[in-house]
Amino acid sequence: MPAKTLWTLAAAALAMALLVVLMLTWGRETPYRVLFANVSDKDGGAIVAQLSQMNIPYRHADGGSAILVPADKVHDARLKLASQGLPKGSVVGLELMDQSRFGQTQFQERLTFQRGLEGELTRSILSLGSVQAARVHLALPQQNGFFREQQKPSASVLLTLHAGRTLDRSQIAGIVHLVSSSVPDLHPKAVSVLDHTGALLAGQGEADNSRGLDAQQLQYVQQVESTYLKRVMDILEPVVGKGNVRATVTTDVDFTQSESTSEQFRPNQGDSPATVRSLQSSEVSGGTGATPPSGVPGVVSNQPPNSAAAVSSPSAAASAAGGAAAAASISSNGRRDQVTNFEVDKTVRVTRNATGVVRRVNAAVVLNHRSGTDAKGKPITVPMSAEEIEKLTALVQESVGFNKERGDSVKVINAPFHEAPAPTIPEIPWWQQPDLRDLIKSLVIPLALALVALGVVFGVVRPALKAREADRTAELATLEPLNGPGNATRGTQLNAAVNDPLAIPMDGANGAEGEIPALPAVSTPESRLASMQLEQARVMARDNPVAMANIVRGWVQGDPA
Repeated sequence: MPAKTLWTLAAAALAMALLVVLMLTWGRETPYRVLFANVSDKDGGAIVAQLSQMNIPYRHADGGSAILVPADKVHDARLKLASQGLPKGSVVGLELMDQSRFGQTQFQERLTFQRGLEGELTRSILSLGSVQAARVHLALPQQNGFFREQQKPSASVLLTLHAGRTLDRSQIAGIVHLVSSSVPDLHPKAVSVLDHTGALLAGQGEADNSRGLDAQQLQYVQQVESTYLKRVMDILEPVVGKGNVRATVTTDVDFTQSESTSEQFRPNQGDSPATVRSLQSSEVSGGTGATPPSGVPGVVSNQPPNSAAAVSSPSAAASAAGGAAAAASISSNGRRDQVTNFEVDKTVRVTRNATGVVRRVNAAVVLNHRSGTDAKGKPITVPMSAEEIEKLTALVQESVGFNKERGDSVKVINAPFHEAPAPTIPEIPWWQQPDLRDLIKSLVIPLALALVALGVVFGVVRPALKAREADRTAELATLEPLNGPGNATRGTQLNAAVNDPLAIPMDGANGAEGEIPALPAVSTPESRLASMQLEQARVMARDNPVAMANIVRGWVQGDPA
């Protein structure tokens, strides 16, 4: 084959091999993994720019907050981006203290410690499942020993919660306790916690929120109202049909906490004997042992009695006799005291009011008109009668526990429902169907590869083969047939060779018979024609031995055809 044809066939074979490799690797999609999640727009742009410079493919997920790269390049990309300080918005903690610089002032060191402490607190708060992002600000005043009253530290926490999630009071108290316990001399009341909407969850103004309800109380009110609403819907839907009733229930719940203590004292009532608590009695009896004063008042009676030897006058003797008589008569007296204490009835009452008491219930119910048909069979709506509405009102009152004394109200009305028509979705043509588009996208590359392969086969390989066949046909056409008039002698020789190969006469240079001729010095057209005819005979004998056998048989039998 010519060199041009060989090179063409080699290029076609190489193209076919490449097409097969592309078709085998087309269906294999490289899995992508998360490189960074929850990145800001600024950090995301910087990361994407660096990935483009590093020729690493990437994808976006979760609205652009997450960046995906091939699974086999995740760790390599993270290390390369970390060497460039990306993402910059990542939270840093106390590892900032490891990067101390020479000549750092005390203020810089204190500021670095404060930043590290804020980062550590942020990391701890981010570990909560409901928190998407957090920021912690610490106000740490510089302590000075010359001030009598030191300023106390304070802290503020800003939380960004995941969509649809909330924090209960115990979780908020845990965050406050975490921050206050991490900073020395930080009182829990000096910690303010805000959510992403700016609502104050905990802090100085929490006491001012007593007029409203906190998250836990609101949740309790919603649960109470949903319970009442479920009762109303469960009792009305079987009567009027599903979708023919709309109801709402509001409750006034009292979360006030009060405690009262009372004591009552009453005397014993009836003929029941009294209970003696204590009995005390005292008795004094016996003489005094001393002579009371007696006689005529004066100086003599106030003097002590003298002995008999000292009496010198009759008047003195008479006075002495009177004192002796008085001494002889010893005075005696007695006293008895008794005190009895009785128990008195006493009643002590301690009253604590329960929290979350329903003070009033308000229910509003709207019922749809009943559906019916007129005389012509057309669908119409018929309003309910007053008697039916009254019965349904009684059912609603019983379901919500209606109490007129506490001010409950239940209102049931009947009105036609005007529902908005369903939006008409335009029919998408069949060539714009998403499934068809996906199918076409998945088949574009294989079909294109198949078309290229067919183009290579029919545009390169087949023309080359046809050109080769045309060259061979033209070459054979230029040759004279073996049984032509100019080859009678060679036909005779071929017949003789078939009968007796050794009897073939050899034509020498001088025409002598039986001599082997020498090779001609120069190739002549006759010799080239003979060689070509011999080669043609060999090819024909090899390709079609039956035809060659028939020709030889005809020569042997003497048939010139």
